[in-house]
Amino acid sequence: MGFLQPPLSHHLRHPLLPSPSYPKSSIPSSPTISLKPFFSSFPQGHLLVFSHTTPRAVNPRSDDSTPSPPIYDLIKRHSLFLLHFVTYACFLAASRAYACAPHRIPTAPLPSISESVVTEGFEDGELNAAFENWKSTSYSLTVPLTIVALQGSIPPAWMKDFIQVQGKRLKLNIQYRANLDSIFSELTLASDKGRVRPKSAMSADIVSIGDSWLSYAISKGLIEPIKNAQEQDWFRNLSQRWKVYLCRNCKGELDPNGEIWAAPYRWGTMVIAYKKSKFKKHNLKPIEDWDDLWRPELGGKIAMVDSPREVIGATLKYLGASYNTTDMESQVAGGREAVLKCLTVFQRQVRLFDGVHYIKSFATGDVWVVVGWSGDVIPAAKRMSDVAVIVPQSGTSLWADIWAIPNATKFKTHQIGGRVRGPSPIIHQWMDFCLQTARDLPFREVVVPGSSPLYLEQSVLPEAKHKEKDRGKPKLDTNLKEGMPPRDILERCEFLEPLSDKAIEDYRWLLSNMQKPHFGSLRTTFHYFLNKLKANASL
Repeated sequence: MGFLQPPLSHHLRHPLLPSPSYPKSSIPSSPTISLKPFFSSFPQGHLLVFSHTTPRAVNPRSDDSTPSPPIYDLIKRHSLFLLHFVTYACFLAASRAYACAPHRIPTAPLPSISESVVTEGFEDGELNAAFENWKSTSYSLTVPLTIVALQGSIPPAWMKDFIQVQGKRLKLNIQYRANLDSIFSELTLASDKGRVRPKSAMSADIVSIGDSWLSYAISKGLIEPIKNAQEQDWFRNLSQRWKVYLCRNCKGELDPNGEIWAAPYRWGTMVIAYKKSKFKKHNLKPIEDWDDLWRPELGGKIAMVDSPREVIGATLKYLGASYNTTDMESQVAGGREAVLKCLTVFQRQVRLFDGVHYIKSFATGDVWVVVGWSGDVIPAAKRMSDVAVIVPQSGTSLWADIWAIPNATKFKTHQIGGRVRGPSPIIHQWMDFCLQTARDLPFREVVVPGSSPLYLEQSVLPEAKHKEKDRGKPKLDTNLKEGMPPRDILERCEFLEPLSDKAIEDYRWLLSNMQKPHFGSLRTTFHYFLNKLKANASL
């Protein structure tokens, strides 16, 4: 085995070490192994050659007469080079041996046949026990239900009872809004901007809306139809009057072949309240019907909601016509000129048209009479003394708070979770719960004003039970029974249906010819509604 030794310059040698010289005869001639062919790429230099006896240095450009240094001197001089070479050689040898050697995979000793049978039986028994335990375990699915409701329209007991019925699987989230306009504005805003936020009413599973907004909500795509409503118990239990009213086409028009777009959960009427003390003091006849509002002695003593449908509807009822008159020229005696004349007189009778503060003006004594929805008037009348509340004898308008499903599936977003894939799967359970007979108790006890939709066309309680229930409580002076008008008056009441094109034209003409005093805000409100609702809305 030979090593390549680069020539050493004379200035690299140690000055104290003399250059060794050997006699030619002292170097035996023996077989040698030369590495010169393997190092042809190196510059010409010394080759250190080892024999099986004594090593000697070979210079290809010198003859044999040059003596070779002793082996220990060579090792001493090139110890660092030899150390690196030996290390590298050992590394190559070890790598070569590892690559050539077969690799053995460590394995556990194989069990005997008897041990295998015992182990297999133990594992089978353990798996069977785990499987039986899994089958006996009951897993409950958490189902969310998000509701945006009108504040004060849902009895507090409903929440507790519904959670108790559904159990721990229900994740109920109820949010309240101060008025229906807020809910409707959130739905409209999301639709106009094309996006929905998680806290918006549009992201809820169910929302409260007023029945007068139903046509517009359908025509503008704010809500979606309730799928399979005809197959549900809550819909079957409704009277035919409700079924006809809730069945609409995609334009929001009443259509027997349309779809069901909402589910009612309470309803009420337009009522008139007056202060008995004021009437008694001034020897005024109690109010019984709409024509009493045109009495001169009540001029400037009346406050009313600023709904154009209610104001013009009251005028139509005074003239003996219907709230849902479609053509005033043909259906009202004297045509729309007669309507305008009566409406002009009525504007002098009413001191305030307002949808928010009209109850406050009645409570403070600014007015003696207030005309509004029973859901607003009755709670205020119960807090006051010496107030009478009546439903006009010739009939009045009906209102309803209804559940509708926001059309959130049209929005491409992941911010509202699973709602983008459709409403909660338990919406029908909620609607069925709200329309159960037991849910009517808070309405009968006037905890919440209104009545159950189940009793729109049938009696609620026998008279004896009604008297027993009210024993010891202050009684409100009213012709309402169990929150409902008497049967003969109820038959003359009507829901507000969508206005026809001809009816909208008549309404525009009436308001444009009214005087500005008193009716300025009403005219502004009406035109706002007309721009929103256009041809298919109930104002």
